[in-house]
Amino acid sequence: MKRVLLLGDSIRMGYDDYVAEELKGVCEVVYDPYDNGRFAAYTLWQMNQMFRHFGPFDLVHWNNGYWDMNIESPMEEAIHPIPEYLHFLHRILREIRKNGAKPVFATTTPILSPGVAADVTGTGALSIQYNDEWVRAYNDAAKALMAEEQVPVNDLYALCAQDPHAYKCEDLLHLTEEGYRVCARAIARFIRRELDL
Repeated sequence: MKRVLLLGDSIRMGYDDYVAEELKGVCEVVYDPYDNGRFAAYTLWQMNQMFRHFGPFDLVHWNNGYWDMNIESPMEEAIHPIPEYLHFLHRILREIRKNGAKPVFATTTPILSPGVAADVTGTGALSIQYNDEWVRAYNDAAKALMAEEQVPVNDLYALCAQDPHAYKCEDLLHLTEEGYRVCARAIARFIRRELDL
């Protein structure tokens, strides 16, 4: 049975169980149900732990973005400005390949209007700022890197943008249960295609 690793922020934490449901009996789907992948440097560290504790995978599906672009007070710039974001995405990509897995990158989901959401993951962040202009800029930079590296991109931004409210819950950052299920079905289809299942 093929083995799949899911990495990423709280959006990943919203869909991971549903992806496992969708792929039950087809793939073993592994993820950390308790820890948010946060920003790309943290995901790099978390991924290393997952490889060490769970062994090899056939495919890694991952996202980063919201935390990277976040300006957490009292800082005055993003945790990872785009050049740093790309640096860490490239390092994650290199480690995925070094460990023999196929990488798939997922874009950050859209924002309807700029705002701030309280941390809901227990990670200690005061708030997550969000702005769709930032999301589009980070997504464009990531997609350009993935095109250069010939990495398949699962465009969750475009998927969620098909809904009039982008599947946003009350905090306008995270998704509704319906949104997570829609993403999970799309992710499962993408994984099946990339692994020829």
